[in-house]
Amino acid sequence: MSYRIEDLARTPNALAEHYSRFRVADRLLLTGHSHQAWPDVALEGQIEAITDAAEYVDGKWERAAAKAEEVAAGYRRLLADPGGEVALGASTHDLVLRFLSALDLRRRPRLVTTDGEFHTLRRQLTRLAEEGIEVVRVPVEPVDTLAERIASEVDDRTAAALVSLVLFETARIVGGLDAVAVACARYGAELLVDAYHALGVVEVDLAALGLADVWVTGGGYKYLQFGEGNCFLRLPPHADRFRPVVTGWFAEFGELADEKDPGVVRYASGAARFAGATYDPTCHYRAARVLRFRDEHGLHPAFLRALAQHQLGVLATAFDELALPPEVIDRDRRAPLRDYGGFLALRCQDAQELRFALAKRGVSADSRGAHLRFGPAPYLSETQLTDAMAALGEVARP
Repeated sequence: MSYRIEDLARTPNALAEHYSRFRVADRLLLTGHSHQAWPDVALEGQIEAITDAAEYVDGKWERAAAKAEEVAAGYRRLLADPGGEVALGASTHDLVLRFLSALDLRRRPRLVTTDGEFHTLRRQLTRLAEEGIEVVRVPVEPVDTLAERIASEVDDRTAAALVSLVLFETARIVGGLDAVAVACARYGAELLVDAYHALGVVEVDLAALGLADVWVTGGGYKYLQFGEGNCFLRLPPHADRFRPVVTGWFAEFGELADEKDPGVVRYASGAARFAGATYDPTCHYRAARVLRFRDEHGLHPAFLRALAQHQLGVLATAFDELALPPEVIDRDRRAPLRDYGGFLALRCQDAQELRFALAKRGVSADSRGAHLRFGPAPYLSETQLTDAMAALGEVARP
């Protein structure tokens, strides 16, 4: 089955019936950039996980591994990286910790990042700075020169640069990251790109972006509708040089029967090198079923990008027509909508108060700092989007 944008713009939205448990047709769920609704078939995945556990007991892990591979393959497709090595984890924090622990921070005690990274990096890097690691935070504004300015900070003391492909507060796409990759390669540093706010609303082709040799992290909790526990770390081709200090026993899973040298920690090659330990595989059953649902309904990156752009246009136009005082609430018009990911960020005097006021009117949005964020999703109609903006007009007008 495949859809046209007009099929998903009309009322009722043609996809909405497949999300009945979340009642998406009856609610104004504009938190799609944070937590999209799960399709009803997600429950099939969870039931299958319980069924396998009951039937096969400890023998379930072979089946669980097959589900994990389905999820890894899904991420490879989303990254246009068919031969990539993909390690899975419960959160990007788990995976970023393994990445950071593999860096030689004694010899290269310098990390370059931005002041607009998600809390996973913000908090962890701040804590490392308290322990003496030099953390350089490049201001995100102006975004047009961000990649160039990050690249200029990379030197031979830098262990890694860490930056988002789409900024989590504003949805602005960071272009030119290939320049950062070149700078890192020149000085022997690593580049980690956070693609969490890109996958599902921005087409990502690592080779085309000049990012074939970098680390990429992200997950399926936001736009991909996988739910919790489904994050990944894509390894570059040279990843086998690294020995993460934070390492789980799954990283030697294929050698458990071998005789151990108590003084030596051995690592598998490829994605298993960055593996963790025992986990709840239900998340992968759920994600694998949702991946099949996306394929069955033609929800592929190019279509989802076009749909996200259309929905952003609807929201932006409806907001502009409200003609609200810019000192109260406004949007950034310095860049065209094609330079944004999957949500509309509005700068407000009091974003949290507006979010609470919208919730009382049945509109679910969210706020980050000074930004009120409206995140559409494929199952929302144009009428639902404009209704949400009308509600904003009611609560924001002085």
